[in-house]
Amino acid sequence: MTRLFHISDLHFGLEDRAALAWFTDCVRREQPDAVLITGDLTMRARSHEFAAACDWIGALDVPVTVEVGNHDLPYFNPFERFFDPYRRIRGIERLVERELDLAGVAVVPLKTTARAQWRLDWSKGWVTPKALAKTLAAIDALPRGSTVLVTAHHPLVEAGTKGRALTRGGERALKELAGRGVAAVLTGHVHDAFDLVAQTASGPIRMIGAGTLSQRIRSTPPSFNELRRHRGPGSQRRSGADPRHADRRRAARRVAAARTGRTRCTDRRGAAGRSTGALTRRLIPLRCKTKRKMG
Repeated sequence: MTRLFHISDLHFGLEDRAALAWFTDCVRREQPDAVLITGDLTMRARSHEFAAACDWIGALDVPVTVEVGNHDLPYFNPFERFFDPYRRIRGIERLVERELDLAGVAVVPLKTTARAQWRLDWSKGWVTPKALAKTLAAIDALPRGSTVLVTAHHPLVEAGTKGRALTRGGERALKELAGRGVAAVLTGHVHDAFDLVAQTASGPIRMIGAGTLSQRIRSTPPSFNELRRHRGPGSQRRSGADPRHADRRRAARRVAAARTGRTRCTDRRGAAGRSTGALTRRLIPLRCKTKRKMG
């Protein structure tokens, strides 16, 4: 079994110190195989925010991979934003968009943030052809039988949450990832956890979103996701059954439920949400549980 902790939207500068301490204690006690951070380490990409974020991440003492979020690009220095956007994150540069290979589980990054876009709101997601090609090439180079998780900041399509991503190129990216048998796409940005199955022309694919460990909560308390990968006799491997042979009607119902805003992770007490059900369990050997900080 491989166990991963998935967190997002720490927003140092407006962080929730109690939530960060709670998560640090969970890591210390439970020793996950890795921590996956899907963006927005800071609030305004200021140097002191990055310094605090880098110190906190470095103290986790487990393997970490970090995606860059829209809040991590310089807000007040246009020259730096366009020509050296990651200068302030160099304290953990080796962790940024880092691929992980963990006993049959491969974590592959997909960049969805952009220095500029042809629209007014640059905070929204954009999967460029170059970014997608890089991710697909990394997946294609993996050993057959790998369980592949893709990490990105923005949800590739809308997940029925209060926050929205409006990711350009997201539908095409999701289709390509589904066609390669990716187990799940892990994201952040919307500050509320979700776990759903999206239907694409290449078959169903799972989308898992993490909440926030900051004060910028929306509909739910600070939280993180625990992912467990189990390999069972009915599980799909990348070299195995075609996901298009799954029950499409169940997938469609799950997508429809997601659009109404119902989330599908359970909290640490088993009290909230709904599981993804038999369809996902047949497709991928991955279980997700959202742990929420209470009080």
